[in-house]
Amino acid sequence: MKILFLAPSPPYPPHGGGQQRVYQFIRHAAREHEIWLLTFSPSETATAAMQPLRDLCEIVTVPTPTRSSLDRLRTTLLSPLPDMALRGRSTAFAAALDQLQARVPFDVVQAESIEMAQHGRQRSGSRPLYVYDAFNAEFLLQRRAFTTDLRIPRKLPAAGYSLIQWQKLRAYESRLRQRFAGMFAVSNEDAAILGGLTAPLPLGVVPNGVDTAFFHRADHAAPGLDAPYVLFTGTLDFRPNVDAVTWFARQVLPLIQAQQPGVRFAVVGRNPVAAVRELAALPGVEIVGEVPDVRPWFERSAAYVVPMRIGGGVRLKVLEALSMEMPVVATRMGVEGVEGLAGGVHALLADRPVEFAAEVCRALSDRGLAQQLGAAGRALVVERYDWQAIVPRMIALWQQWSAKLSRS
Repeated sequence: MKILFLAPSPPYPPHGGGQQRVYQFIRHAAREHEIWLLTFSPSETATAAMQPLRDLCEIVTVPTPTRSSLDRLRTTLLSPLPDMALRGRSTAFAAALDQLQARVPFDVVQAESIEMAQHGRQRSGSRPLYVYDAFNAEFLLQRRAFTTDLRIPRKLPAAGYSLIQWQKLRAYESRLRQRFAGMFAVSNEDAAILGGLTAPLPLGVVPNGVDTAFFHRADHAAPGLDAPYVLFTGTLDFRPNVDAVTWFARQVLPLIQAQQPGVRFAVVGRNPVAAVRELAALPGVEIVGEVPDVRPWFERSAAYVVPMRIGGGVRLKVLEALSMEMPVVATRMGVEGVEGLAGGVHALLADRPVEFAAEVCRALSDRGLAQQLGAAGRALVVERYDWQAIVPRMIALWQQWSAKLSRS
């Protein structure tokens, strides 16, 4: 088949969750199919960095649209479209898509994330098959952000923004059935939520995954425990991650340090915003920022935390930590969507600061428990979440929906 992926940002190097997802789709689908990628790119440097990906697919880039803060404020108040949809609005992108489709008879065009959803153009009985890949149930993420921020007076403006976006996104996501012939969700939970909005649009579950051969603890290296690191990884300008590391650093870490004074909190990821950088002033907090390879940080850390209070879907960071045999301590929302994960077996779960701190201390002090959690977590992701098993399921759904489209 001839497959075209539409992406909101370059999927290589695959540092973020969405980038990793698109990269793995291309990497595995290219083994048996012809692949094209149409993506926004913020700079010539970013475009050049995709060079290794050209061995797998043909790449067409369009400059990333820019919007001022004033534009965003105006559209938040006046536009019926959600902010995320407006990020992907570009006449240049639409023209590039038209040119590609005039040149190549694609079998499948897959829009990656809500930013790309506006480029779906399905017509009954006509090819190509347009598919929407939902990174999240976006309206649910904004609803959760609203309820979290509403409790904090200084975050009331953010709560107001989320309330508006929640309503716009719910309406926008409900109209996806008019543009696509099929949809992928990353978890059964997201599928149930999105299916309630988009029925009768065919919907399949294609979870986030992990390259278990790459994310593997080298020689079962033991972490240094004299001054153990507790680790968080993720994109650090993503609002749910900012909330997570702030909550952990300010409300949970001091409780841990009261029992184990040497513990340090390492925050690894790209684009740390000011609210994250400010955390470095707190005792024991180290804002590492972006690194070329996150595996050494897994190997030098004694526990991994997922203190998420906003969000949805299946987080790649969780799967990578489990694959690295890390003892994981998470909120229940932090591991939401990881099918088969059981608290106390694959990870320790807690939602309140005192309980979360107690579980981190358990993981740090009971190394037998930490090893049991790590082994069970890796076994889970090897069985269910390796990309080599996930991508063929996606391709099978493409073929099934294409056959149905041909008959309609």
